Amino acid sequence: MSPAGCSHVNAYKVDNWRQNLRVIYQCFVWSGSAEARRRKVLQNDVRWTALAKSCICHMCGAHLNRLHSCLSCVFFGCFTKKHIHEHAKNKRHNLAIDLLYGGIYCFVCQDYIYDKEMEQIAKEEQRKAWKLQGVGEKYSTWEPTKRELELLRHNPKRRKITTNCTIGLRGLINLGNTCFMNCIVQALTHTPLLRDFFLSDRHKCEMQSNSCLVCEMSQLFQEFYSGHRWPHIPFRLLHLVWTHARHLAGYEQQDAHEFLIAALDVLHRHCKGDTTRDDNGKKANNPNHCSCIIDQIFTGGLQSDVTCQVCHGVSTTIDPFWDISLDLPGSSTPFWPLSPGGDGSTVNGESHLSGATTLTDCLRRFTRPEHLGSSAKIKCGGCHSYQESTKQLTMKKLPIVACFHLKRFEHSAKLRRKITTYVSFPLELDMTPFIASSKESRMNGQYQQTVEVLNNDNKYSLFAVVNHQGTLESGHYTSFIRQHKDQWFKCDDAIITKASIKDVLDSEGYLLFYHKQFLEYE
Repeated sequence: MSPAGCSHVNAYKVDNWRQNLRVIYQCFVWSGSAEARRRKVLQNDVRWTALAKSCICHMCGAHLNRLHSCLSCVFFGCFTKKHIHEHAKNKRHNLAIDLLYGGIYCFVCQDYIYDKEMEQIAKEEQRKAWKLQGVGEKYSTWEPTKRELELLRHNPKRRKITTNCTIGLRGLINLGNTCFMNCIVQALTHTPLLRDFFLSDRHKCEMQSNSCLVCEMSQLFQEFYSGHRWPHIPFRLLHLVWTHARHLAGYEQQDAHEFLIAALDVLHRHCKGDTTRDDNGKKANNPNHCSCIIDQIFTGGLQSDVTCQVCHGVSTTIDPFWDISLDLPGSSTPFWPLSPGGDGSTVNGESHLSGATTLTDCLRRFTRPEHLGSSAKIKCGGCHSYQESTKQLTMKKLPIVACFHLKRFEHSAKLRRKITTYVSFPLELDMTPFIASSKESRMNGQYQQTVEVLNNDNKYSLFAVVNHQGTLESGHYTSFIRQHKDQWFKCDDAIITKASIKDVLDSEGYLLFYHKQFLEYE
């Protein structure tokens, strides 16, 4: 498509085109009313099927496969199976609309296109739909003010980001055993969606001045991406952490994992001004669901299925999580034998050479059924008596950023020690085998997966690794962070050095941060 935009849009803009486009957005894209939603989604209730038949592919009858609607006539077709393409070619109807996201596709340009008037109609109808659904406006688009436009005109110089750019890389001064804080700050400041949130000035503070950790993190992001090369001194951040997480106060060495959870908790509590609001400015929060940026990025859902060994009834609970703590071989907790792949093959991109334990092995152990035994009987809702049971954990909802905590520090009544077992972890991780739907498919005999065909929706990329060197009593934290694709740097407090992928994958690993490769718009 040319920089001037799609020239084929003008042929569509005749007669009542605006009204026709609004009807499609209202009934089939944003689906603001209950009637429109019934039309769009096939429900299990057969009484709704007739209403939903108007929103299926007119060639194969499917309602999935990226359904598109022709803008020139009443025709729905699959984009994946190219039924909408056949229609466009036969009828010479050049434009269609994606019924999931509302994008306009031009079959001549062979690309999704942008048109200011169409975009305005889409936004107006989306706001109306949100209002009808009672959720208010989910986000507000940014438009520069007159003053900002004036500043842009008087400051024409722009910072160009290249593949070798080091903006965002900045050392942190150790303020006295604060390496545990510095390595977590490096991981958070290189979390893509968190960076986008803070650099777009989207935090609306409702707290007293100088006490909000989110405000300080916002300032920290500004410092990191200012282009300054000298180390930053995070004294205000340390003070706020001591204030709001008193168990971390003092100059003793702390646990980086404990600091991560405490920091996310305080940020989550201080983000209360950034949640969704309705048209009257009132909070439109669901009390059972937080929409703050921390929960949007880091929160997943862990499903626990407890199965009675007598009647096989299943009791299911789903709990939110910010990280997954994984047991390691060498701990006092029994660890199962290595899974298939111990012959040197590769699973999930991880090497099993020399019998090395992999991250996938740890996840398999985490999600395997566990017999609770006679000493932990539960009252079964089906049997109405206490019975032995098995428990299995799976991922009901995957977070955008998955953090894995390798439990290297063992504390028990008998011993306190560090577990130094090497765990192989991949650059790319597929979480499909560990989600609840995969377990249900296996139980129904429908689950099939090969190494070649992985579910892209559940694929993650490694972007940060926190390591601990030393012993339980005396040690030091460092981190590896990914600046650009395949460009890694080691952060050792104030010192930043270039690192190879081999350096990263050969490291011991304490906290592993993975980011989803594909995100769905909400």
